[in-house]
Amino acid sequence: MDPDNEVESFLGQGNEEDEDEKKMKWKRPPSSYGSMKSESDEMEENEENVAVADSSPCPVVLPDPTALDETRLRMIRSESPETLYTMTTQQTRPLGGLVIETRLSDLGNMSEENDEEDMDEVLVTNSPEPPEFVEPDDPMTDENSQPGKLHPEQDLGHLFKTIQNTLSKLTEEELFKFKMSFYQWEPAITLQQTMEGDMLDFVDRILELLGQDRVVLHVLRTLEVVNKKEESEDLRNQLKRFMTRFYLKQYLIRKHQVIREGVVRAGKQNLLDTIYVEPHISTCGYGGVDPSHELPQPPTHLQVPTEDTFVSLNNLFRLQKEDGTPVRTVLTTGLPGIGMSVSVGKFCLDWAEFRSNKDLQFVIKLSFRSIWYIRNKKTPPTPKMSIMEVLEYRHHEFKDIQYLEEEDCKFLIIMDSFDCYQAHLDWENAPVINDNYTQAPMDVLVVNIIRGTVLRGARVWILGRRAAVSQIPSKFIDVVTEIQGFSHEMKDEFLEKRFYKKDLGAKIVAHYKRQPMLQMLCRQPFVSWMVSAVFERCYRYLDYGVHPPRLTPFCVSIMTVQTNRRLQFYYDKSDNELKWSNEDKHMLMMLGKMALKMLERKTSVFYEEDVKDCGMNLTEVTVWSGMCTELPSAASDGKRRFCFIHLTMQEFMAALYVYHTFRTESKNVLDSRSKILAYMDNNKTPVGMIQCALTRVFGSHLGHWDMFLRFLCGLHNTDCHEKQLCGYLYSRNSPKMLGLDDVQKLLEQSIRTAEEKHRDRVENLKECLREMTQEDE
Repeated sequence: MDPDNEVESFLGQGNEEDEDEKKMKWKRPPSSYGSMKSESDEMEENEENVAVADSSPCPVVLPDPTALDETRLRMIRSESPETLYTMTTQQTRPLGGLVIETRLSDLGNMSEENDEEDMDEVLVTNSPEPPEFVEPDDPMTDENSQPGKLHPEQDLGHLFKTIQNTLSKLTEEELFKFKMSFYQWEPAITLQQTMEGDMLDFVDRILELLGQDRVVLHVLRTLEVVNKKEESEDLRNQLKRFMTRFYLKQYLIRKHQVIREGVVRAGKQNLLDTIYVEPHISTCGYGGVDPSHELPQPPTHLQVPTEDTFVSLNNLFRLQKEDGTPVRTVLTTGLPGIGMSVSVGKFCLDWAEFRSNKDLQFVIKLSFRSIWYIRNKKTPPTPKMSIMEVLEYRHHEFKDIQYLEEEDCKFLIIMDSFDCYQAHLDWENAPVINDNYTQAPMDVLVVNIIRGTVLRGARVWILGRRAAVSQIPSKFIDVVTEIQGFSHEMKDEFLEKRFYKKDLGAKIVAHYKRQPMLQMLCRQPFVSWMVSAVFERCYRYLDYGVHPPRLTPFCVSIMTVQTNRRLQFYYDKSDNELKWSNEDKHMLMMLGKMALKMLERKTSVFYEEDVKDCGMNLTEVTVWSGMCTELPSAASDGKRRFCFIHLTMQEFMAALYVYHTFRTESKNVLDSRSKILAYMDNNKTPVGMIQCALTRVFGSHLGHWDMFLRFLCGLHNTDCHEKQLCGYLYSRNSPKMLGLDDVQKLLEQSIRTAEEKHRDRVENLKECLREMTQEDE
């Protein structure tokens, strides 16, 4: 139809639509809670009859049952956007109820009759008590789907009705003061939006514009401002579960919204949501060690889980046991630096910001590190505490709460950093506690939380390094998951998301791929972060990126950072106290000595007796060092098996031990001849040491000494032994290495020889020469 004709047809309808316009004029605006239906059809019919018979000028609703049933008609309300919940609103007025209509006139033009009314009369709105909230159709009706449904006492409908009931107790004058005070302290809402409509409109509108948390806080504060402290306290008690959840959310958001990586610099922190890339998490754990390697290696028994075992981070507590019942206790493990702590932060942040797991009423973080602190540092009135006292100590919002014991209270306890709890736990003989208020030693409380005898309604998420969590009896664990790290696509995504300049991210991705072994190590998010931090700094200099990156400096950095973390996490050292003691240096060297013996035996697995033979503590090596991990026990003998976090780190630690021993003791541990012949020979020079290593390389058909040689040559680079290792392994005034020119000549001669006799070793020898001679641009 032509637009002009269409307008004329509408204008020409005349008297036919007069009645409809009169009806539509007095219908109340649509509400976000239109899905809340009237209490009964009979009540609606009675109120219709009263409204028609009443000749007073008060506006009333003339409901249209036909339109209501067939079309679910939506009214038009100015400056109030519809929300997800808008479907229809039915307004009625009880007998004797006073109606204030402000939509059609300014507040100052109220009728004189209303001005003469008693200002102390209790205000009764023309809106009935909202019935139970009816959520819109949700395609995810399965209880195991995301993001989950809120508890009835925490959903939008209950919140709306509670606030409306509280404000209904105010007189007309008090409500006016309340609205004015609310408007003055809330810049996101206008005066017209505050004063327009009835009380149901007001509550509806502020929930739409401000959000649930903000509305509750402002309503409570405004009630106190207008001297309605009793009503404020009453509302706070009715919304106690909501307020507890709110305080927990704010705590988790403050703690995890910003991720702190490495040395924290003011203004240089990143938001977790902007840089987070979720790693692969598998329900089938083989130890988490990546068997891939740049060079050919001896056969290994390391396995990698398949993609069909992967599970999303936010779906961990959607998993089910073999009998189909929901899981209670989930154990997540992984290599040091694989991202367990960051994954916990992302899980908490998603819950706090209503993105997932909304059916969990509370997510309570109670790390083993904090429990260990309470056990040793806090001095309670008694040597024992109950689990509720522990929760109250960590979160004051849980004081005097009772609903954690209710059957419908679904909450989660996150207990990460199990390796930080250094006490021995007696799983078999610890007393059983069946009450949340029974006081007991902290060790007993930990055992009973994992047993499930206290906090019975809680889901429990335990995280820790495999060598530490392996002591937990399997009968207390429903599901074991393992963080596998990044795929190749995830590595690139992680590096690109960290930089606002897309060209810089693309440069870094292209540059790190030029070093295949570095690309494999970036499977660990910790190494990926290190790559991004190093290359971001390097690309500030002109002409950087001409040559491929060297591998040795990154392995030195991995060892340095993991050793510093060991001192911080397990020995409570501050950033200014991270000076390595002689014991720290000795442990690293003994770790390298064991790695060298493993290379000689052509194996990547070691056992408890191997650790003791080198004079080391098993927990220090396999849990705290950050360089090793535990593998699942073999079914044949049941002995505990361990390995380095990657075969590359085993080869690096072996090379570091050889280099350090030569530099500090002038001893060539690669020379297998008798001490007398070794003393008479010239092998006590760098050339002699490299020559012994070359002999092993050319004598090995498996090639398991090739990467060792590359690291040994890389450690002779002045950038490594004069910059990176100084201040940690060596003092600043240590004498410089001599004879490096002779080593370079030896490598060049070996390359020429290998081109004739060992063609398959030429490329690695060239890499060895580059690792030693290449200077950082």
